[in-house]
Amino acid sequence: MKDLRKWYYARLFHSGRGMSRRLGPLFRAFVAAWLAAVAATAPAPAVAAADPHKVLHTVFPTGETGFDPARVSDLYSNAVNEAIFERLLTYDYLARPARVVPMVAESMPEITDEGRTYVFHIRKGVYFAADPAFKGQKRELTAADFVYSIKRLADPALRSPWAFMVEGRIEGLDAVAAAAKKSGKFDYDAPVAGLTAPDRYTLRVHLLATDYMFLYAAAHTPFSAVAREVIEAYASDTMAHPVGTGPYMLTTWKRGAQMVLDANPGYRGFTWDFAPSPGDEAWDDQLIKDMRGKEMPQIGRVEITVMDEDQTRWLAFKQQQLDMLNVPNSFLGQALTPDDKLAPDLAAQNISLYRANELDVTYTTFNFRDPIVGGYTPDKIALRRAISMGYRVAEERKIVRKGQMRAIEMPVPPGVVGYDPNYVAVDHYDPVLANKLLDHFGYKKGADGYRTMPDGSPLVLKYATGSSAVEREFSELWKKSMDDLGLRIDFVISKFADHLKAAKACQLMMWGAAWTADWPDADNFMQLLYGPNTGQSNNGCYQSKAFDKLYEASTKLPIESVERKKLFLDMARQMQVDGAWQVSGSRMRNQVLWPWVLGYKKHPILQAEFVYMDLKPHP
Repeated sequence: MKDLRKWYYARLFHSGRGMSRRLGPLFRAFVAAWLAAVAATAPAPAVAAADPHKVLHTVFPTGETGFDPARVSDLYSNAVNEAIFERLLTYDYLARPARVVPMVAESMPEITDEGRTYVFHIRKGVYFAADPAFKGQKRELTAADFVYSIKRLADPALRSPWAFMVEGRIEGLDAVAAAAKKSGKFDYDAPVAGLTAPDRYTLRVHLLATDYMFLYAAAHTPFSAVAREVIEAYASDTMAHPVGTGPYMLTTWKRGAQMVLDANPGYRGFTWDFAPSPGDEAWDDQLIKDMRGKEMPQIGRVEITVMDEDQTRWLAFKQQQLDMLNVPNSFLGQALTPDDKLAPDLAAQNISLYRANELDVTYTTFNFRDPIVGGYTPDKIALRRAISMGYRVAEERKIVRKGQMRAIEMPVPPGVVGYDPNYVAVDHYDPVLANKLLDHFGYKKGADGYRTMPDGSPLVLKYATGSSAVEREFSELWKKSMDDLGLRIDFVISKFADHLKAAKACQLMMWGAAWTADWPDADNFMQLLYGPNTGQSNNGCYQSKAFDKLYEASTKLPIESVERKKLFLDMARQMQVDGAWQVSGSRMRNQVLWPWVLGYKKHPILQAEFVYMDLKPHP
């Protein structure tokens, strides 16, 4: 505005003495008043001014599904959502183990009633990004936006994969959801006793039972604040119109190909100020040296390209078309030395390597509603157990994963509350025993060497996968493993988003997947097996009364209690006895970065690390 005023005065009053005399004092006063009025109505400049010349080029190895926080559950969509939308709470960028901190809440919530009541105080002056849905008005974030956003998770019409996070949890919300199922329309204006905004900046959540896990829910991307005006304006395609209060805005979306995020000019900004984490001082000290005191965000644009093929991603990085990359498995031999150090040719270019254990688990899930592998009778349990025991999991870790995966016994990884390093699984690799199990339950081999069902009908396993190089390696490994057992296996090749949709409908027989922690607790992994979450996060449609009883008991206990940790062990045992998953392990991340990338550290929960990063000038 200062520059605009200067330009007008120079143009109107200082182009020559004659011009100045002709305009006269009355007109000069009019122009000055007009400029003052424009200044008063113009949006206030953001606290942080990201540099539009700083463009980060990064990549997703598979496509996204969309950008409505209540409706998507895949990692890549939520990585984008995380930069656009804000939650009540978030995580400290450097703290390990992961630590919850305020985001748009002024402070951590007031927790009373033995963990049943949470009161959050919302920061004032937090605004949504400009959008036509607001009809030219600045739109401040209020507590009512969180009331609306949380209600959306319970709306039956949305079929939110995160509905399980509110069902049976918030006082009065289930009744409104039940009424919506009968009427066909969710009443967003209906009062919910456990979800109220006593004033513009206060949110009160009252839970039906003690639940200290709600802190993690408040920091989770599905609990992001959306504006009702935006959702209603774009009701036909909310996935394509994300409007949040966060540091970035989606400005370009080519579905399954490219996403461009530009810094939100109305974002309030924050100052980079984090403390090093014990054990990571060497890496953290450099981050602090590069970043401390900077107003964030620094990066003006983030260009995300979808590249399915390992070779495409690797070449793009080496040609400086990508600024950073999680090294694909098939190129680890080029990126790392045998002792997992950075290859000399990369080190000579001042490329850096960040290695960290992912907070994830990779597994194959079985569809319990499938007529071949599903069901709970002894013969079906035996089939699933045999498949898991016959899979060459050690070869996956060594050959396909290039040694960048650690073996785990539980269906939860190290680094989360509830993990027990002394737990021993019941379904280790043993093809001899697996064959005996199949023989015992009547899965007989025919003349072609392949087994049939006990009733003599065909037995063909169908494994959902993709067409990338690494997925082809997995298919070959599964084919060899099942040949060892005399089990015929076919591969259903499609895009990740299509497989995900089919899994939600219990239509995939077998599917290899990975789950990265949304919060640092075993609950986040065990909920993938909880019966009522079928159609949401339970992609195997596994429903065990014994497992569900254990899970429900765990939700009523304090996070660090010994009794709760024992329940997780019992849950792990139950799902393995039933043959719910074949667990492979937990992956290692090998992130390579060009020397102009500053501030990167892989967070165990957060995915949009670029919010905390910077770039130096570079080619």
